[in-house]
Amino acid sequence: MSVISELRMQPMNHRVLSWNPGLTARLVITVAVSFLLLVGANLATPLYPALQAELHLGAMGTTVAFASYVCSLMLFLSTVGHWSDHIGRRAALVVAVVVSLAGTLVFGSASNLLELCLGRGLQGTGVALATGASAAALRELLPARPEWASRFTLLASSGGVAFGPVLGGLLADFPGGRTTVFTVQAILLLLVLIPLSTLQARPAIAQAERGQRSKALAPRRLGVPSSARSQFWLAALVGFLSFAIFGFVLSLAPGYFAQAFGLESLLAIGLIAGLPLGVSALSQLVVRGGKVLLPVGLGLMASSVILLALAVEHQLLVWSILALVLLGLGQGIAFRTAFASAVDAVSDHQHAQTVSTIYLVTYLGSALPVIALGWAVSVFGQQQSILVFSIFCAVLAAVLASWAMAGQRKAR
Repeated sequence: MSVISELRMQPMNHRVLSWNPGLTARLVITVAVSFLLLVGANLATPLYPALQAELHLGAMGTTVAFASYVCSLMLFLSTVGHWSDHIGRRAALVVAVVVSLAGTLVFGSASNLLELCLGRGLQGTGVALATGASAAALRELLPARPEWASRFTLLASSGGVAFGPVLGGLLADFPGGRTTVFTVQAILLLLVLIPLSTLQARPAIAQAERGQRSKALAPRRLGVPSSARSQFWLAALVGFLSFAIFGFVLSLAPGYFAQAFGLESLLAIGLIAGLPLGVSALSQLVVRGGKVLLPVGLGLMASSVILLALAVEHQLLVWSILALVLLGLGQGIAFRTAFASAVDAVSDHQHAQTVSTIYLVTYLGSALPVIALGWAVSVFGQQQSILVFSIFCAVLAAVLASWAMAGQRKAR
């Protein structure tokens, strides 16, 4: 079945130039797509200090460029999160890669803030198309192991976000700078697009009949499954908090760290920015435990975000690194536990839409708080604004930890 046929929601047919890989290959391709899209969306993290100077962005311009990705992502999560149910998982992922490839090329050659925002917006659109599709595809590939489907989903997402700054910092030191960074990413996307577009796709789970296809793809009002309302909101708000903190780490923090510790190496800046996200991805894979870990993870987030602000303000590099490690560990434990609890409480037919809605609220944390922080820095100064932001995040983490513990006591 060709991608064009899938997009037109036509019946299944067989092609000569196609292959039917086994479970392992399908898992690898699905995880690789999600991973690479998130890598591309975060390649620019160590480049922001140079972009600020080159394009005269300032703190507010940097956060606007960063948040344009998030705003596009949220818009399309709310309107196309259910498309893969009707056109098929493979077709949705192919379109996601193509759109993200366009965004990569635009951002890599941008010469002003508008072009940066356009490139970031296209990248956000690609990630939005892939978010629900990849999560649902993993669940369908592992029907008897839903917990591993959730782990792979979060590992691909967190791992991509963590590796992006490191790869961006590493490639930026090569000749060509920013152009080299995004050319390599474009090549990687093309390499994953070839096997993805040629494999034999599985039929869509809700293929619409002729005459009902436009209606099936029309935007839906996002709803929270009544059977999992509490789990949904806890996971969504933990995600909101996580991405508010990570949004700061990936946008303003590189310049803040570089200034505080006199860092000039883009690779070093990328490694520091990517450290908590890497620890988060690793913890989601190796840490074991049930719902009791949720308040533990939130407690680690509350304490580490305050420690980070104080350590950077007093130029204590070792303590700053320790705070970033604890932050990543706490976020990984908390978000994986809350996310798994939410998606395990819904049916397969609600899975893609539920994941998309959780991430809609989650990514909102990378937009509103980060833009507000960028504005505050330009008005009140950097140290004071970041300290207030850290206190806000710590208080929210403590509130969510109390909610989680109350829910556990009630369940017992």
